[in-house]
Amino acid sequence: MKNTYKIVAIIAVVVVAILLYFSFRHTENEGHNHDSHEGHDHGETEVATGESTTSNIKEVDLNEAQFKSAEIELGTFSKKNLNEVISANGYTKLPPQNQADVSVHTTGIIKRILIEEGQFVKKGQTIVTIESPEFAKLQESYLTSKSNLEFLKLEFERQKILNEEEVNSKKTFQKTKSDYEIEKARFSSLQKQLSVFNINPNGIATTIVGVVAPISGYVTEINIKIGSNVEVGKPLLTIVDNSKLHVDLLVYEKDLYKVEKGQKVRFILTNQDNTEVVGEVFSVGKAFENDTKAVAIHADIINKEQKLISGMYVNALIDIGEKSVFALPKEAVVKADGREFIFVLEALNKETKEEEKEYHFQRIEVKTGTSQLGYVQINLLQKIASEAKIALTGAYYIQSHLIKNEGGGGHSH
Repeated sequence: MKNTYKIVAIIAVVVVAILLYFSFRHTENEGHNHDSHEGHDHGETEVATGESTTSNIKEVDLNEAQFKSAEIELGTFSKKNLNEVISANGYTKLPPQNQADVSVHTTGIIKRILIEEGQFVKKGQTIVTIESPEFAKLQESYLTSKSNLEFLKLEFERQKILNEEEVNSKKTFQKTKSDYEIEKARFSSLQKQLSVFNINPNGIATTIVGVVAPISGYVTEINIKIGSNVEVGKPLLTIVDNSKLHVDLLVYEKDLYKVEKGQKVRFILTNQDNTEVVGEVFSVGKAFENDTKAVAIHADIINKEQKLISGMYVNALIDIGEKSVFALPKEAVVKADGREFIFVLEALNKETKEEEKEYHFQRIEVKTGTSQLGYVQINLLQKIASEAKIALTGAYYIQSHLIKNEGGGGHSH
């Protein structure tokens, strides 16, 4: 009997122990689960806040000082033919008829130089004076010939009448006629020589004459100084007329059949801040240049307000199609997080004071396409107003300002 009570007691203790064990485990698990859920909820709040911060920071304000410091230029899209083009390189070139080496046809000494290098001169303007005794001798010969010609003309007319009346011999008449014709030719030659030296045939004899500019243009090189000896045929100076400057582009055989007269050409001057110049093809070469498989394409320059000189290197695009796209300068596009953006001016808050102006920009995502001559094709991923002003320059400054705001507090704009 006693053994039975002992067994029941032992079983009761075991059952109670088991119940207490599971009860304790249940309470412990609830505590752990509660702590775990609290931590999870806190983490989600932080993540959500971070996402909200990143996605909402699309706007940035600049004051007047910041706007000017960044040298931001506002504008809009340009229509560019960036797809159907042929790329070519070449040089600006001046036709030979628009260049002149000034020289003289006699020896002498430089007396005066009336121009400077880089100066513009007009056709017929006196630019140098030369002293030479040959000028006085030439004028003397001219006046002597003129006098002889007058005498021989009278003698020829007299002998002609006598010949018609058969008073004198034919031989005498022929001799008079020959002398007259020879002197007439000599007089004409002297007259032309005086004209070449710009000497007045009937003026006072002089040893000093002026040399005039054969074309209008700029003096590019002066090879003389006061007292220099003048040599026949040796250039004294050079004048160029850049108004007829054109572009020679080299196009290879595979693209030659696509080029035609009248096509538009756009090229940039690599040494002048990539300034774009517009031209038009006026001639296509008929032979390969030197040992290359390239043909020269000649293009007139349409907008000539740039300061161009012969020999400038250019990169060009020959438009062979009519498809145009909307484009912006490359510096208008910034990249962030693997995406591309532009900045659009949403509003300009004008206060009473000039320095209190605020420029409010919105960052707009775009997709870029073909990029040529400093411009890139733009495809908008959201609509903007047609008259909206875009930051054509300074976009990286605005982007850095936006990042600074993001890092400085997340929600500040």
